Amino acid sequence: MPISDPDKLISKADKLTKLSLTRWSADWRNATLLYEEAANLFRVAKKNEKAKEAFEKASKGQEMLSSYFLNEKIRPWDAAKHMESAAALAKELGYWNEVTDFYRRASELYMECGRPQPASDALAKGARALEDAMPEAAVQLYNDASAILEEDGKEQMAFDLYRAATSVYIKLEKYSDAASSLLQLGLAADKCNATNSQCKAYLGAIIIYLYAHDFKQAEKCYNDCSQVDAFLRSDQNRCASKLLSAYTEGDIEEIKRVVQSSTVSNLDHVVIKLARKLPTGDVSALKTDAGKEEEEPLDENDLT
Repeated sequence: MPISDPDKLISKADKLTKLSLTRWSADWRNATLLYEEAANLFRVAKKNEKAKEAFEKASKGQEMLSSYFLNEKIRPWDAAKHMESAAALAKELGYWNEVTDFYRRASELYMECGRPQPASDALAKGARALEDAMPEAAVQLYNDASAILEEDGKEQMAFDLYRAATSVYIKLEKYSDAASSLLQLGLAADKCNATNSQCKAYLGAIIIYLYAHDFKQAEKCYNDCSQVDAFLRSDQNRCASKLLSAYTEGDIEEIKRVVQSSTVSNLDHVVIKLARKLPTGDVSALKTDAGKEEEEPLDENDLT
């Protein structure tokens, strides 16, 4: 009669993995089957702590089997899936450090299978789970997930990850990092000729710098991005140019008019929210500074 008590299944599996006078080698094949069965029973019974631990053991079992049977490529895949299950349960339990560790391990196991997309997806799942509890860890996972896709030549699949990272950076009020994330999106878009996404990302970065009241960086960003022909000829470029001119002239009403334009309305939601709050800080100081720069400096040697 089969055992239906998951605790007994775990106990039996543990014995199969321990060496003794009568057992000279671990029976990982049968032990892993028992761990998997126990994990599912615990999960159905809503015993998340025990289910998590059982999935960890099942993942370890599949790893051990993959080292014994190198030709069986499915083993690391199963190990990765079990690790993801453990991570999801860790999330339910609020074990945030384990969420990070488990999703990272799942990603590594997928990479061992030669599957970069699921590897990236695992990191992205971890990032989404951690956005509120550990936002710093979340953005790192998003960035690592993007890097995997870019290395695999799938830049377009990384767009949403860069956007998600940007959103978290904005929540953390790390505006320079948020702008950098959008600029990375722009570079990724450039590689796959996604011109519209590229131009929107560049305008978004400029708006973020303006929101942070860093006009010089916004202007530098505009000048750098305008070296890209696609952006130079875009509606987003014209919008950015109008916005920067309005700042230089200290024209608050024009700034408010530009950020209500359809070009801005088509940007990512988090960027639109910042744009609608412009201008931040005192723009009249920019007008004064611009006026000083336009004045011709006095040449003391010229007495004519």
